[in-house]
Amino acid sequence: MTEPKPAAATLPAVADVIGALTGIAAGDQLDRVRDRRPESKEHAQGSFNALFVPVDTAHVSLPERAAVALFVARLHEEPEAVEFYGALLRETGGGAGLEPLIVAEAGRAAGSGPYGAFRAENASESVAGPEYTVASVEAAYALGDRLAAALEHAHMLVLHPRDASRERLQPLLDAGWSTTGVVTLSQLVSFLAFQLRVAHGLRELRESIGGAASAATAVADVTAVSAATRDSLEALAATVARAARERVGEEGAAAAASAPSVTEQLPAAPRVTEPPRFTQDVLGWKPWLEPLPVAEFTESHYDALVQRDRVHMPYFRLLARDPEALRERTLTDIDIFFNTDAGLPRAERELAAAAASRYNGCVFCASVHSRFATEQGADRAEVQRLLDEGVTARVGTRIDAIVDATVALTATPPRFGQAELATLREVGLDELELLDSIQAGAFFNWANRLMLSIGEPSL
Repeated sequence: MTEPKPAAATLPAVADVIGALTGIAAGDQLDRVRDRRPESKEHAQGSFNALFVPVDTAHVSLPERAAVALFVARLHEEPEAVEFYGALLRETGGGAGLEPLIVAEAGRAAGSGPYGAFRAENASESVAGPEYTVASVEAAYALGDRLAAALEHAHMLVLHPRDASRERLQPLLDAGWSTTGVVTLSQLVSFLAFQLRVAHGLRELRESIGGAASAATAVADVTAVSAATRDSLEALAATVARAARERVGEEGAAAAASAPSVTEQLPAAPRVTEPPRFTQDVLGWKPWLEPLPVAEFTESHYDALVQRDRVHMPYFRLLARDPEALRERTLTDIDIFFNTDAGLPRAERELAAAAASRYNGCVFCASVHSRFATEQGADRAEVQRLLDEGVTARVGTRIDAIVDATVALTATPPRFGQAELATLREVGLDELELLDSIQAGAFFNWANRLMLSIGEPSL
């Protein structure tokens, strides 16, 4: 039984943000399709709430959360999200000059990823790309050490997920981030990689079934939206900010996140044996940050695990430093992959997860979900070919269509569009199966970035 939360921590109602970013009206065809996956819809919003309407701002302030989100939205070139998170930054007290500064920094940092180095036997697939640093003295001063370090970390996760390393975490700690703050920051950026891709995919799907023109085809300026959409998103941002202030109290909303009394240091590097290739074999995973000690777990932390025996797994103990975000993320995952009320077969959802992981360079996630695909009925040799040859391997018409669509969605900025949807329909996918394909691929842009940014696989 979970511990009751104090009244001040009760979560106020906040509208469906993915629906707002997509322009889906209650009761329309696509809304009814989303209602076939009610838990993923509820807990994707719950994940947003946990990260942007948090119970505690001691480690990451409300303006820091909104500022990072605006930067990430601009890197993804999602105009509705740029408008929404910009408004949220203003509403949470980010200051008059901070919004245009972050938009400008993100424009300077923009690129077409994922970049980064593959390792061992896949090193030849590596793709170099520019890395972002806050270069000007003026920008560094305006942002401050904490936010500057956070934007550099966000850029790495968004565009260079394969380049995540233990050494890249110490600058965050040096800038005043706590271990728990780093976990929340990585969770927030990784969640946005999911949320923005679901919104992008649903917007394209809405267009394909007769909705309004998508942003990709109708908007040239990545920060431009219609006046009506802007008004709606600004109103939603005001509601979110008000809910956040209500939840943490005005004092907590106004306070800056508290830095550790002593600059934290990374624990000793774990001893690992790096996997030489992508594999369906079972791998281990070792954290770069200190997981929450079992002795400090409360019933709320156990509730966040969903499955209590996960307390023995370092990955979940580390994410339990932000228990509410962990719980909502896990429940989103479960409905996307385990709700078998029609829709895409489990094996094909797992193939989408494996394809995203292979493209992003997450050896651990690729091992888990390629193995699950095989266990759910996919041909083992075909799945292995995807791992061995990469996402351009040709396996079969239907699988190739799902893999290609997932890769287009996984690209940053996403390039998933009408061509991918048409091909998926040609191989037999209906609207619910299209939703499952979008959500499965998008979710592993979340999972990959978490796995890659806070630890590493080991044989």
